[in-house]
Amino acid sequence: MSTGSDARFWDRTSSRYATSAVADPAGYERTLDRTRALLKPDAKVLELGCGTGTTALRLAGHVDAYLATDISTGMIAIANEKHAAAHAPTLAFQTATAEALASEAARFDAVLGFNYLHLVRDLPSTLRSIHTLLAAEGLFISKTPCVGDMNPLIRLALPVMRAIGKAPHAGIFRAKELGEHIDAAGFEILATENHATKGDDNRPYIVARKK
Repeated sequence: MSTGSDARFWDRTSSRYATSAVADPAGYERTLDRTRALLKPDAKVLELGCGTGTTALRLAGHVDAYLATDISTGMIAIANEKHAAAHAPTLAFQTATAEALASEAARFDAVLGFNYLHLVRDLPSTLRSIHTLLAAEGLFISKTPCVGDMNPLIRLALPVMRAIGKAPHAGIFRAKELGEHIDAAGFEILATENHATKGDDNRPYIVARKK
């Protein structure tokens, strides 16, 4: 399995993903509201793992420039269709990874990664790339499923589902480990929050600042 196979998985499932319902709509709205409050009107924002662009279309109008990226060309194609039907002049979509973008000159005031970090294959490397992508004291805002804190049956089922093509790569780590990785990549964690409206869904919303 490789990054290429991950992209092909998301290409295959992009149409179904685009029509899937948000599991916790109120929690999602809480995440959007909190993120808007953190983003300044003149900010240049990068979103990683944007999927079909739903979050990007909700947030882009509140900042100066918003680049939304995903590894899957299928996801970005659907995002561009949505973009064409919406008025979002500050928004652009692109097929890209954090590692590829880090080699370019552009720097961002904020990098967003929602339901993203557990899907990358080399978490420390990706976090270092995000650190590089940020301007001085820029914010990294994430909301990440921590599979290591979830029901053990999920951890047992994932390898089987991957083997039959029903699940992508997913890293298994706990929230504490995720925080340690973010800190080690050169960030100061400013806040860790639970935006779920029913209990704890083990997806901490983390706001971190580049040191």
